[in-house]
Amino acid sequence: MKVIDQLQLLEQMDQLIRLQATGHPDAFARRLGLSKSMLYNYLDLIRLLGGPVRYNKTSASFEYEYPVELKLGYKKK
Repeated sequence: MKVIDQLQLLEQMDQLIRLQATGHPDAFARRLGLSKSMLYNYLDLIRLLGGPVRYNKTSASFEYEYPVELKLGYKKK
């Protein structure tokens, strides 16, 4: 997978996590076209980057413990 594809995947994951619309891990992995183990690798990467992601059993969705903002790319100054 190209780096740009990986960044886009992280942005897609962030959006779904932010909306608490991931579903259970199997459904989330399928939606993203990943294996479940790859999904967990990406979730570990999000955590490594400072994303406080956790799974909420009540809502059956991944969520952030507190509000955060993912920023990938460059901004013109």
